[in-house]
Amino acid sequence: MEVFIKETYLNPLTDFGFKKLFFNELDKELLIDLLNEIIQEQGKITGIRYLPTEQLGNDRENRKAIFDIYCTNEKGEFFIVELQKAREPYFRDRSLYYSSFPIQNQGKKGIWDFKLKAVYLVAILDFIIFDEPEEENHVIEHVRLLRERTKTIYSDKLNFVFVELPKFKKEAHELKTNVDRWLFLLKNLSKLDSRPVEVQGKIFEKLFKLAEIKQLTPKEMETYNKSILEYQDIRRIANYTREEGRKEGLKETARNCLKEGMPIELIAKITGLSLEQVKALREQKLNN
Repeated sequence: MEVFIKETYLNPLTDFGFKKLFFNELDKELLIDLLNEIIQEQGKITGIRYLPTEQLGNDRENRKAIFDIYCTNEKGEFFIVELQKAREPYFRDRSLYYSSFPIQNQGKKGIWDFKLKAVYLVAILDFIIFDEPEEENHVIEHVRLLRERTKTIYSDKLNFVFVELPKFKKEAHELKTNVDRWLFLLKNLSKLDSRPVEVQGKIFEKLFKLAEIKQLTPKEMETYNKSILEYQDIRRIANYTREEGRKEGLKETARNCLKEGMPIELIAKITGLSLEQVKALREQKLNN
């Protein structure tokens, strides 16, 4: 199925768009600036080195995790950057599981004092994970290990930063800070025809230049088309899931997605049903 792209700029919430902008070995400045703004510790990162995104586990089945972006800074701290387009069952557990890899990988053979470098998992979410009254909404949520009684930090070595883009409501004329500008662009870049006057500076000039769709090679364009299709499928499944609700609703969601011809692996991933359950629903559909 061919997609005719009418937009001027890439959608950074697609797999292709996100990695084109932020997983660039030749120019890491965009990712460094984005992370410094989101983590909200200016100057924390002045340089990064990309690490292998596939991490192997230590158990018998050698379970693995594949990160979107995995890197380390000049201090040896670790950063996992994940783009998540729709709510998944056990997403919080998955965040914990992912963050365990750079912690365990710091272990040394022989006598070791267990001193760790900090680990940051930065999740850019196209959905809301913390449902709260609108007046209490915070787009960027920091989660750390705390002592419950004193509410003081127990350890600063494990850090989660969740960016809930649907909570960001500002228009271009309301942007005041660079973090505002980054959040606005993550959410709206593909809807723009040109760079707004409120989004100035060298870093954003570079972003808009790199995001121009007209500069893609034919092969990149083909990959981006597929990425757009996947993004649209995920959004449709997410909308179905939100409307349908709990498990019975999820099965109805899966049936609707099967009618749309969506891949069973994608349906299972988003609804939380097993592949076997989705296959059984497909068999029921074929036999009816």
